Amino acid sequence: MADETQAPETKLTSTKRRWAADGKFLTGRIARPETDRLPPGQHLVRDWPVLDLGQQPHLTHETWRLDVTGLVENPLSLDWNAFQALPQSDSLSDIHCVTTWSRYDNNWRGVSTRDLLDRVMPKPEAAYVMLTSFDGYTTNLPLADFAAEDAILATAWEGAPITRAHGGPMRLVVPHLYFWKSAKWLQRIDFRAADSAGFWERNGYHMRGDPWLEERYSGD
Repeated sequence: MADETQAPETKLTSTKRRWAADGKFLTGRIARPETDRLPPGQHLVRDWPVLDLGQQPHLTHETWRLDVTGLVENPLSLDWNAFQALPQSDSLSDIHCVTTWSRYDNNWRGVSTRDLLDRVMPKPEAAYVMLTSFDGYTTNLPLADFAAEDAILATAWEGAPITRAHGGPMRLVVPHLYFWKSAKWLQRIDFRAADSAGFWERNGYHMRGDPWLEERYSGD
């Protein structure tokens, strides 16, 4: 299965596994997004750090494709032109990375996940999604989180196409969860009845990843 793909060991993966084992960065403080814009243990940055599993797939608009599979009434396989023909939306949100940096006020453009859901129509038994990227990366989400009001399949950031380093030509953005849940270079969205762990979730990280609850690691 694609969600069992093992990425090559890198300095980042070995370091982050050690952080999970040690519980690094945990403060034990609970914050709330209604009143606290910066989650516990986070610090602000002005740039946008690049983190990946050591490989950045080279995708063109001609080779890119998004497949939507699993428990949906209308499975899709979209090339770039078909994806661009879907309703386009703008969104403003913050980024919170589990490595403790946050960046405020990011402007995105792309396809709202809610507009995609209207098109594919998940079946009643669908409760989770598994996201698979072109580099083999996977991560899991409850359907309710994927369907958040500000979640977006983003193709542009700050008025320009998202760069390859940041997951272009299209990446998911789910602002209310730690950013490892916002899969870069998204290739497939699979709707499922049961939850299962993705790459970082199998390596010591939380199954959901709420920054305000400090859900950094499994067992938190």
